[in-house]
Amino acid sequence: MESVGEFFRQVRETKGLTVDEVASKTRIRTDFVKALEDGNFAKLPDQVFARGFVRSYARSLGLDEEDAIHRFIQSAGSFYEKQDERERLKVRQLEEDHKRQANRKAVAIAIGIAVLTLIFLLSREQSTVFRRGAPEQGSAAKRTAQQTKESAEVTTREPERTADVPKPAESPTVATAKATAETPHRQEPASVAGGTSRAEPDAASSGTAAALGSDGPLAGIGLNAIESRGDGQLVLDLEATELSWVVVQIDNGSPQESLLRPGEKGHWTGQDQFILTLGNAGGVKAELNGKPQKPFGPSGKVARDIVLKR
Repeated sequence: MESVGEFFRQVRETKGLTVDEVASKTRIRTDFVKALEDGNFAKLPDQVFARGFVRSYARSLGLDEEDAIHRFIQSAGSFYEKQDERERLKVRQLEEDHKRQANRKAVAIAIGIAVLTLIFLLSREQSTVFRRGAPEQGSAAKRTAQQTKESAEVTTREPERTADVPKPAESPTVATAKATAETPHRQEPASVAGGTSRAEPDAASSGTAAALGSDGPLAGIGLNAIESRGDGQLVLDLEATELSWVVVQIDNGSPQESLLRPGEKGHWTGQDQFILTLGNAGGVKAELNGKPQKPFGPSGKVARDIVLKR
């Protein structure tokens, strides 16, 4: 059986029609009509669209559509089987890439949780050290005050014991002068001891606590030190209304290919721009940061190097 392209050409020439007339009548692009007649299926769109072209061509020539489809399957079956295999390989590769990206995200999240846990434990341990250090300093200050008070009492008792020892008789004037001199001598140590026991240790304790609280090695460390940064990104969402092959280049990265069937969606994020190539320009709806974009071209047309920026 002759190929579908040769069959169509013979019938067209028999009826005296040109390629342009067939293209106008079927609303199929002239280059697609020529590619179909030449059997150059690589220049045709996806198999679904190519079948539609065959039906339209057969209808315009008054031929049986099912017979034309049968001829098309015999002529282009091996080509599209290989194409389907290539598409399956690409889809499988895309799925593997998605899995690897998901694994990387899981590892990053685990590391972040570990870092936050470590910071929390260190902060808690430092707070415990601060709470333990303050009572110990207060106890040391109390012990110092007690020792100072005891020393003052011993110093006060010694002049009293000396006064009990019999002494030679003295004149009233000398005795009065000594009594006046001894009285402040016995009271001074007590007043000095009392002043030292309370004021100085409390000030030192409060100053040390303030210094530890503000300038410690972990002062100011908290769980709020790590902040998420997602502002300023570009978000691209594509939704297929018809079968279309999509190539997306994010910023200066490598192009990413995807096959979107009707109803399927794609989601990409970047910083500066996206560069798109669409196998079916009219079969894709796009949104950039949630804002709908204008159509990129008619259905079945290939659109290349579409730049989407802020």
